[in-house]
Parts: sequence; C-alpha cells; structure tokens
Amino acid sequence: MVNYDEKTGTTKTLPLGDRPREKLLLQGKTSLTDAELIAILIGSGSKNETSVGLSQRILAAYNDGLYELGGATPQELQKFHGVGEAKAVTIVAALELGRRRKNYPTKKKDRIACSNDAFEILHPLLSDLDHEQFWVLMLNNSNQVMRKQMISKGGRAGTVADPKIIFNLAVQHHATSIIIAHNHPSGSLKPSAEDLLITKKLIDAGSMLDLRVLDHLIITTDSYTSFADEKLI
Repeated sequence: MVNYDEKTGTTKTLPLGDRPREKLLLQGKTSLTDAELIAILIGSGSKNETSVGLSQRILAAYNDGLYELGGATPQELQKFHGVGEAKAVTIVAALELGRRRKNYPTKKKDRIACSNDAFEILHPLLSDLDHEQFWVLMLNNSNQVMRKQMISKGGRAGTVADPKIIFNLAVQHHATSIIIAHNHPSGSLKPSAEDLLITKKLIDAGSMLDLRVLDHLIITTDSYTSFADEKLI
C-alpha cells in the first residue's frame, strides 16, 4: 500500500485514522504515540520516509525516550536526514514547553460558594468602566471557575448578550453551570426590564441543555446586586 505523498512530503495517503493530525482531531491527543506527536511538529518527511517514520528514527536514536530527546540541540537534530533548522527548532521548543509545564505550579481554581465570591472575581474587570460589558463565569461540578469570558460590550445604557454565544462557549469548555454578570456605569443596582428578560431567556435555554444559570450579578463601582440573593432566579 502506498503510504507517502512524494509531491507534498506528507502522510496524506495513509488511512485517515493513521494520519497524526487527523487522528488527534478524531480520537484525542492521548491516542497518539510519541512519534506521531513529533510527526505533527515536523509536518513532513522526505521523499523516501514519512514524518512518522522520521520521528521514530529520531526517537530510536535517543533510546525511545522523550527525556533524552529533550536534551538534544537543534544542531544535533539537523544531523538526521529530513530535519532542517526550522524542524529542529520546533522540536526543541515544543519539548522545552513540556518541561516548563511539568515544573509550573498548578494554579488553584477559584471556587464559588456565594454571590460575593463571584463579585470578587468580576469586580476588578467591571468596576471602573464607562460602558457596559457582559461577562460569564463557566463552572464545573464543584463550582470551580474554569473560565471567565467577556461576551459583549456596548454603551453606557446597555449591551447585548446573545444566548447562542454564551452557551456555545459553555459547552465548548464543558461547563456544568454558569454565572452571568454585567456592570451599570450609572451606579444603579436596580435590574432593568431588559436585565430580567435576558436572565429568563438564559435560564430557559440552559434548562434545555442541562446547564444551570446560578446567578446574574449587576456590578457597580463599589457594590453589586445578586439575582439569586434577591430571589429573582
């Protein structure tokens, strides 16, 4: 079976599941071997060798170990036929990132236990603005904040919050619940009719996706209103 595209120098004619890039997209990163991951970095092999074959040969020279390969210099890697300066630098940079990630302390996720916890996270982002912004906190099952994201910004009188954008982001990041928030530059803590309407829309949409809207905060310079605390949710 032909398994190499001589025109492009890629593994294009391999079965879909055996092509590293496509395999990662279809089956996830953990399904790939070390050689396949390196092959993605390399991008292409040579006329007589696939990128996966070249990667296997490089690994074999370093006792099939990423630790040993991590000590290689660009100059050493360029001794392999098919590896130029750009490919060598890419491999070295990727392995260095992996080393740094391993040594980097894991940041503890913020956990939301009450409305004030959400306020403390969002207040620095919204308190001093002269226009409205709409933000969402995406939470996991333990009410830990997985991500915070600005959804929209507008003028002094309002901004638009599109439920499709909000829930698309929440699903992408595997959130199980969300907290929404926006600021009132006027300093008013009273929810407007539009605030109540968008909250209801989001709650209804979230229920269809089994994704709860836990709270909606209105934030001003020095205070906030919680829809949950005020029994508006």
